[in-house]
Amino acid sequence: MNRSFRPFSRRAALGALIALGAGAAAPAFAADPYPSKPILLVLPFPPGGSFDPIFRTLAEAASRDLGQPIVLMHKPGAGGVTGTASLATMNEADGYTIAVMHNSVIRAPLVQKVSWDPLKDFSYLIGLAGLATGIVVAADAPWKTLPELLADARKRPGAVSWGNVGAISINRIYAERLAKQVGTSFNLVPYKGGSEAFQAVIGRHLDVYGDPGFGPQVQGGKVRLLATFTAERLKRYDAPTVKELGHDMVIESPVGLVAPKNLDPKIAARLHTAFSKAAADPAYLQQLELFDMQPKLMTGEGYAGYARAQFERERKMLAEIGFKPE
Repeated sequence: MNRSFRPFSRRAALGALIALGAGAAAPAFAADPYPSKPILLVLPFPPGGSFDPIFRTLAEAASRDLGQPIVLMHKPGAGGVTGTASLATMNEADGYTIAVMHNSVIRAPLVQKVSWDPLKDFSYLIGLAGLATGIVVAADAPWKTLPELLADARKRPGAVSWGNVGAISINRIYAERLAKQVGTSFNLVPYKGGSEAFQAVIGRHLDVYGDPGFGPQVQGGKVRLLATFTAERLKRYDAPTVKELGHDMVIESPVGLVAPKNLDPKIAARLHTAFSKAAADPAYLQQLELFDMQPKLMTGEGYAGYARAQFERERKMLAEIGFKPE
């Protein structure tokens, strides 16, 4: 008999079982990586606008890579600021709540009092695409060109109504700059979302609408595109840019995704990878083309850098037009 052999004591056997249980439990935790439940994507505008089909298609593509559904939730208010800003006050960043970011959120502290900082209170995940802003009127409106519209506005200061989404949108600011440049003023009317504003233009309750998302309405013959605030003409339309008509104004308005601050870098990288792949999905690219948006991918770091630079550009622009915060 080998005297070096010692049978397990009851205490040793129990210890072995506990150790085995711990070892078996470890893979259970490892097998439950992010994401393990649905992800909420906040859209800061009402249903029915151009963001609906664009981000629904993008979310479907990204969910296939992530292995979990991405649920869209509309949270409108303050011209698209409220929904995204709700993430800035969240106490925990776990990767299960993300939101669409756009320039009105970056601009918000410059035009009104807010309790959050767009440069410090978000984790920037990815820049996705650039919005194309156009100036449209109803298909049966009397103005065939932007010069005709501006000439009429000069004759009747304050009489021509100009709509946009939100009271602090860049499109409202540029409408004011355009009016000031030609020596007139518009009756500026804020709307909650693009769908509501387009219906007002088509129904002739609003004279002019100056925001993105005009593509389907122009192509459907419901509105007339007078000009765009893009750097170059859009190939799809026979419409000049505002700049080539003599007004040095170009609106750059990228959109992307953010999460609450202090998101785990590994989770941020996982989301960035999934949405980068989704941004190449043909169905998503088709939606971008339909609404005249240009792909403009940026890393999280690149998008955060853009936000910092844009904040300073906005500060200077608002100072130039003499804007006073509310």
